[in-house]
Amino acid sequence: MKNILSLFCFLLVTCSIAQVQKEVLPPNYIKSIIFNGSSKLTGNPVMQLGESINLEFDDIIGDEANYYYTIEHFNYDWSPSELQKSEYLNGFDNVRISNYSNSYNTLQGFTHYNLRIPNKDTQSLKVSGNYMLKILNENDELVFSRKFMIYQPIAQVKVAIKRSRDLKFIKSNQVVNFSIESPGFLIRNPESTIKVLITKNHNLKSAISNIKPQYTIGSELIYKYDKETSFAAGNEYLQYDSKDIRSTTIDIGRVELNDLYSHFLFVDRSRVTEPYTYNPDINGQFVIRTLQGENSSIEAEYVWTHFKLQNYDPLNEGEIHLFGAFNNFELDDSTLMKYNKESGLYENTLLMKQGFYNYKYVLLNKDGSLDEGFISGNFDVTENEYQVLVYFRDLGARYDQIIGFGNASSLNISN
Repeated sequence: MKNILSLFCFLLVTCSIAQVQKEVLPPNYIKSIIFNGSSKLTGNPVMQLGESINLEFDDIIGDEANYYYTIEHFNYDWSPSELQKSEYLNGFDNVRISNYSNSYNTLQGFTHYNLRIPNKDTQSLKVSGNYMLKILNENDELVFSRKFMIYQPIAQVKVAIKRSRDLKFIKSNQVVNFSIESPGFLIRNPESTIKVLITKNHNLKSAISNIKPQYTIGSELIYKYDKETSFAAGNEYLQYDSKDIRSTTIDIGRVELNDLYSHFLFVDRSRVTEPYTYNPDINGQFVIRTLQGENSSIEAEYVWTHFKLQNYDPLNEGEIHLFGAFNNFELDDSTLMKYNKESGLYENTLLMKQGFYNYKYVLLNKDGSLDEGFISGNFDVTENEYQVLVYFRDLGARYDQIIGFGNASSLNISN
């Protein structure tokens, strides 16, 4: 009986874990995914209920393939919510993306797709919470998916960025302190009904979750942790601009033309031991643009971009990867920097659309943990944007709603 009970518990836990949704990476023929809302920051957008969302991507096969989209609602932990589609969506989904155009006057042909919600089919989303947009092909196969969050401004979220109180991390980490106030909204038993999510530069992969309020003052919940809400500060992103496809720049050392253009970036080096230098960036984001056309969406070229890194520090069986919003901060085989014995450098080549890109190099440790500062260093004065999402699920409710959103920049960091 005891063995049967253990087996039942194991199956129950396994099923629960299997239900948690993860984003599906696009195949290598889907490029330049831009997914944003009113903020125009691409990745996993956060929007107020009623705002529009926009998805753009290229299919470099260029055969005007048919793509469809669906929208699903999820709980705080990305398990499916109990809501039926009609309860969170006005209209319907599973509709073909009809707004697409073929590339014009480019060496690499592609079809550019654009989806905007709301539209005549999907009129609006009714409730706040976690959502996932899924793109499927005409065989009903999932091509890729992206998460996004919608909130209602019910609670006020005040965010402040502090230096660490731990002397070991005072020069390398940034701590997110915040408070949640809802004078017109009764929050009962906040330790169990309120959950928060803290992200750095709109990157869900490194988010901090499951933080309980430290104490309350009236209707205000206070979160003034140090270690629990601390992020490694990192360093400003590196960048390059390929808007003029035929010219070298301060970032691009050499240009070649074969079947497609190739841009060879100057060799990057470790910045760990160098003093911090403020270099304004866009926090890992990218912008598609070209000087050779009027409509960058269909006239920007695809370029083989060659990255090179000089590094002498031992990796201890870890891997160096390229990192940025150009692939939604994912690390996979395409971002791996491989060591070239002949040049003595770590190298990688990616097919990138013309534009302005932020990127950096990170270390993926053997245990799967990410060290963002291994190559770039960690400096407490680095400019980062932090976001705090507040989830609420009342007793007996069937889904987690997002009742507040706040953000702050570390430019205003204080002790």
